[in-house]
Amino acid sequence: MSLRHAVLGLLAGGPASGYDLLRTFDVSLANVWPATQSQLYGELGKLEKSGLVTVAAEGPRGRKEYAITPEGRSELHHWLTEVEPTQVRRSDMLLRVFFLSQLERDEALTYLRRQAELAAERHERLTALGKSVAQGEDPLSVYGRIAMEWGLRLSATQREWAEWAQEQLTGRQPPAAS
Repeated sequence: MSLRHAVLGLLAGGPASGYDLLRTFDVSLANVWPATQSQLYGELGKLEKSGLVTVAAEGPRGRKEYAITPEGRSELHHWLTEVEPTQVRRSDMLLRVFFLSQLERDEALTYLRRQAELAAERHERLTALGKSVAQGEDPLSVYGRIAMEWGLRLSATQREWAEWAQEQLTGRQPPAAS
């Protein structure tokens, strides 16, 4: 996913200012694709230059409201239907697991315990967010809840895995050093 497509997706729901987009990002998309204010405004400029969005209205203090163009809708549709999502294959966390044998058992257990804690914290954050997010029937709410459920299930699975991995180490003798 790219920031470009995230912005196009939000604007497909209706015109919005950069500030409005940033607020929406912060309460929804930031959990799957974070972006800073400068990145978002920079992307709006690029999208306008490429004809994928247009300035629909201008207000006081240089406030601009952007709208998706037909070309922008076409690009969003192309991305949604024809471009395969990137499958994340790299994991810094799992790479470290392969080399935990280089640590003392207590250090390895501490590492795995921390992974369980981090997963539990992500789960708690998403659970709290779920309680504060509007339960509307608009597309962003409906599909946002579906995406949030993926995050909740993933974080629960990651916590369970880390706890299981700790059990694997506590019940075994360390392999002989070579």
